[in-house]
Amino acid sequence: MNEFMRQQRHGNIHVLRIANPPVNTLRTDVRAGLAEGLKAAAGAKAVLIIGDGRMFSAGAEMTEFGKPRVPPSLPEVFAAIAEFPGIVVAAIHGSALGGGLELALACHARVAAPGAMLGLPEVKRGFVPGAGGTQRLPRLIGAEAAMDIIVTGEPVSAERALALGFVDAVLPGDLEAEALAWTRGALEANRRFTLAANRVDRIAGQDMASFEAKAASLLKRTRGQESPRGCVEAVRAAVTLPLEQGLQKERELFAALVAGEQSKALRHIFFGEREVLRVPGLPADVKPLPVARAVVIGAGTMGGGIAMSFANHGIPVTVVERDAGALEKGIARCRANWQRTVDTGRLAAAEMERRAALLKGSTDIGIVADTDLVIEAVFEDIEVKKALFADLDRLARPGIVLASNTSTLDIDAIASATRRPELVVGMHFFSPANVMRLLEIVRGKASSAAAIATAMDVGKRIGKLSVVVGNCDGFVGNRMTGKRTPQVEKLLQEGCLPQDIDRVMEAYGMAMGPLATGDLAGLDIGAAVRRARGTVAPIADAVVAAGRFGQKTGKGWYRYDEKRTRLPDPEVERIILDTSEKLQIRRRAISDQEILERLLLPMVNEGARILEEGVAARAIDIDVVFVNGFGWPAWRGGPMFWADAQGLPAVRDKLVHYAVATGDDNLRPTDLIEKLAREGGRFSAAIA
Repeated sequence: MNEFMRQQRHGNIHVLRIANPPVNTLRTDVRAGLAEGLKAAAGAKAVLIIGDGRMFSAGAEMTEFGKPRVPPSLPEVFAAIAEFPGIVVAAIHGSALGGGLELALACHARVAAPGAMLGLPEVKRGFVPGAGGTQRLPRLIGAEAAMDIIVTGEPVSAERALALGFVDAVLPGDLEAEALAWTRGALEANRRFTLAANRVDRIAGQDMASFEAKAASLLKRTRGQESPRGCVEAVRAAVTLPLEQGLQKERELFAALVAGEQSKALRHIFFGEREVLRVPGLPADVKPLPVARAVVIGAGTMGGGIAMSFANHGIPVTVVERDAGALEKGIARCRANWQRTVDTGRLAAAEMERRAALLKGSTDIGIVADTDLVIEAVFEDIEVKKALFADLDRLARPGIVLASNTSTLDIDAIASATRRPELVVGMHFFSPANVMRLLEIVRGKASSAAAIATAMDVGKRIGKLSVVVGNCDGFVGNRMTGKRTPQVEKLLQEGCLPQDIDRVMEAYGMAMGPLATGDLAGLDIGAAVRRARGTVAPIADAVVAAGRFGQKTGKGWYRYDEKRTRLPDPEVERIILDTSEKLQIRRRAISDQEILERLLLPMVNEGARILEEGVAARAIDIDVVFVNGFGWPAWRGGPMFWADAQGLPAVRDKLVHYAVATGDDNLRPTDLIEKLAREGGRFSAAIA
């Protein structure tokens, strides 16, 4: 028996224990161990398959994708399960995901620990389950219930799986002992189990009109994505084809999708979200400072959202506001946000009260003397922030981290107002802070390893994905989107209307185009930034001058009805046409391809500068920022992944073309792009 599979005989039950920590992926050695273990179980009445450590199995080893397959394959293991003369039982704890669940589905029976999670998340990696999951699950619970799990990729609890019918028992207590007892009882009772592959009772007579309606409903939320459609097609095969043909259809869909660009993009982000947690230059032995409680300065939308993030994860937090009325309003907003979640059934009322009890309010900034972390979330003004940090430095306990939620301002300038610059970092949350997953951790020139480790540890504890970035205007995400804005203005001047630009970006996969996003954020905010920087955007400025600030005034780039539905507005078109005429610009038809390139290429070029300067350590850091903080579709992989997919010689040539055509020197290719294009390199392999 190999080291990845342990075995033990308990009377007439043979136990096979998957031992491939930390998540028991089904690498070649594990599959071989399962096949060998089933042979070694000869003479036993039953086999119990269980996982070591924290879970049953997280499924396939994705690092093996694209490499020659070494037998046995999972289908070969499943064939050995079907040929075993006794019963094979899967005992699930922690999680059974992807191929791990497919292994369990191929067994005669499944038992699970309370709270275990079972799912087929392959759709989130850009492909369909490839080892029979789309054929066996419908046979156990029906096609429409199976589609819910397969097309969304969302796992269900053991208790829900029991109710649906693909778990046979939920067993409290020691899972192995209880599973052995359950299996022994099944043998003594001479229970008969029918393999999922041999069942048709749940799919016979499927109402295909109902099936197609369910499929359409699920696919409505997956605009542009290929894998959800593939999942529907595979489940459809389960109810319209014999098993072997259905399995063949599933394998064909898996092979086609896993080789496609969308799956490559999704796997790029999947592995990237793990890679960004390994911070270059951060000593492996550095320890975060202990944080048992936190204080947030500012009870506005951002401050309240940050405070909710702490309370949501069981960390006591106090929000400080100078004005009692503003404080009361901020706390009420937090409660209202929780209440909305309760009203939708996604949060229990008792849990809301537990969270609310962890969030306190105060008008006394002196309470920072008794906390372990302070996060500032006040108005974006450097002098205001420097004055505040000087006060915080004086009042807060020595040795604790002081963090700023600034989205653009200089962390070094803020740190200079303190006597502890080594303990000052940026913790840039994204709005709404209690929902958005991304946390940009900004490392100042004096920020210590301990301060960075503390910010990362806190981010993890409150459910955020932390990406460490350098200190510069706008850091990574805002700096790059800022370089897109001049091209938006130029496209409007040259021939586009707002709906043209947003349509192209939403077709690309963005939840909202840049102009609709501006209306949501408030056009007056962008105008204030332009004034502060001394920049001019004739059309955008004219729209704001007309009192059009966005959704909050019912009109911005669009007009909005009482349901906040955005509608093209003739007044905006008039402003655009008049401005183009005043600027003596002859308007023309602009293709969707040109719109897309002129919006993405400036961000890619700026991303290359960010890599040159070391503001981001790797291209994947940039892509993870955009997918998790800026609504970039994960199945597109991020701006730097997009550039690699285009080929950097083509990116360089298009930048040169648009720099000349638009007169925007900012589009001239960076040295890094020139170098990589010349050498046939890729951002994914470039090191800053």
